[in-house]
Amino acid sequence: MLRDDLRTLWSEPRPPDAPARVWRDWALLAAGLCGVVLEATLREDLVWRPVAVVLAVWLCLLTLWRRTRPLAMVTLAFGSTMLLQAASLVAAPSEPVGLHTGVIVLALVYALPRWGSGREIVLGGGVIVAVCAVYAVTDETPAAEQVGGYVFLSLPGLIGAAVRFWGAARERQLEQVRSREREQLARELHDTVAHHVSAMVIRAQAGRVLAATDPSAAVEALEGVEEEGARTLEEMRAMVATLRDRRVGAELAPPAGVADLECLVRAPGGRLRVDLGLDGELDSLPPAVDAAVYRIVQESVTNAMRHAVGATEVVVRVTAERHTVRVSVRDDGQRTGRGRDGYGLTGLRERATLLGGTLRAGPGAEEGWHVEAELPRARSENGVHSRPRR
Repeated sequence: MLRDDLRTLWSEPRPPDAPARVWRDWALLAAGLCGVVLEATLREDLVWRPVAVVLAVWLCLLTLWRRTRPLAMVTLAFGSTMLLQAASLVAAPSEPVGLHTGVIVLALVYALPRWGSGREIVLGGGVIVAVCAVYAVTDETPAAEQVGGYVFLSLPGLIGAAVRFWGAARERQLEQVRSREREQLARELHDTVAHHVSAMVIRAQAGRVLAATDPSAAVEALEGVEEEGARTLEEMRAMVATLRDRRVGAELAPPAGVADLECLVRAPGGRLRVDLGLDGELDSLPPAVDAAVYRIVQESVTNAMRHAVGATEVVVRVTAERHTVRVSVRDDGQRTGRGRDGYGLTGLRERATLLGGTLRAGPGAEEGWHVEAELPRARSENGVHSRPRR
């Protein structure tokens, strides 16, 4: 079992989308360099001052590549400190060599399990253990202090591994949310397409029966419509069947849409007043867009009811334009951070993206939480593909 765990760790890839550098890196570098200058200026017991300063500056610079080259940075940092330890053993200075600012190496220890691959974690951990073993043998520091120092050195690595595990777990949860949203959308598309294709097959069959003059060309065309419609329906059912969860039964009721928003916002039990405004031609939306508008409003209003601090009203606006449908949900609560941007909004973003639209959510400029969505609207002037209103 241990061998399997080690093999799994060895083959673990790097986390995706590791940022090369962010503003925190430059802030850390600036803080480290300031510490080097202050310590080199104020410390009187510092020996080999130029060497100590160069080593500390070197360690500070290595932090800039700790995410993209975690193994190389750990090897260079701990290799440099081991060379300095070897030189101090030969020269035997009166005081320990190096600056306390070298503690910045802890950032490299954190980055190794956080951003490295499994192979890099194993090799980098071996380098750290080897350097610590050399210090344990050659240093005259009491054993208790050495053990405490090694525990302190290992803490950033444990924190980095925990953050990585948490991030991977959250990404799996987000992927499950996206998958459920795709499945729900596929189910809705299947029900809609199945309805219209079935109607096409029935009309084609009726055309064959009512062909009074029996023109061969008309009959042949009707046969083609019937055959193509039946094939399309069969292929669509087979495709969506692979997306559905076999343990979940198909929903028999049609998905809720814009026509159901009035019932949604008038539902009893809400602690906030909901101001609903509908503008434009909303009766002929494609079924997938119609259902998406309802889901966006439903999730946004529910979040406002649960999380809006000090809010008294939620303003919902759904506007149909020539090519797009815009949805806006805003509350008048206290302006907060991104606390309400959870799994529900992740699923809505996935749905909007699948439909070719966008969804943005975040704190308002002055108050509350805002959700803005824009969905493409297909042309349906004749209303043939509009879903029945309830």
